[in-house]
Amino acid sequence: MRAPALTLISAMALASTGTVLAADAGNAHQFNFVSIDGKPMPLSEFKGKTVLVVNTASQCGFTPQYSALEAVYKKYKDKGLIVLGVPSNDFGGQEPGSNAEIKKFCEGNYDVDFPLTTKYDVKGDEAHPFYKWAAAVGGTPAVPAWNFHKLLIDGNGNLVAEFPTKTKPDAPDVEKAIEASLAAKG
Repeated sequence: MRAPALTLISAMALASTGTVLAADAGNAHQFNFVSIDGKPMPLSEFKGKTVLVVNTASQCGFTPQYSALEAVYKKYKDKGLIVLGVPSNDFGGQEPGSNAEIKKFCEGNYDVDFPLTTKYDVKGDEAHPFYKWAAAVGGTPAVPAWNFHKLLIDGNGNLVAEFPTKTKPDAPDVEKAIEASLAAKG
């Protein structure tokens, strides 16, 4: 009987030090980004919607995935999908531009219409809190190992799937997960 009490006390002590515990980590709706245009972008605005969060880069071999991301966004947005691009310079310095340059590149080269955030770190100690949360609740598969890593968040803000860089946004397993999340919302 003593072990559970000690475990609870230990968990409370860890939580009070700021260590994120997966069981108490909340959901994605607690996090805020800033849009590429400098406006607040709280994820709570996406309650009830499925969100595909993708760390992006303009000078990466996987940059052509922007086209598939836009196609998936157009295919499912009226059903409740948001694709959220999070530019990051964490991998190979492949996103060196300013927010204005990134936006111009995405719109001019790939007709990107889905929301983009300002540039953020997505790994390590400086990672945006959303990415730290995803790592805490999803473990290693949720941690981006390169650009164009995909995290799927359901309408309740739960992390429901992770897809590595090489998995294209329009791959059957990605679309199946998106469709399942969209169907579960109602």
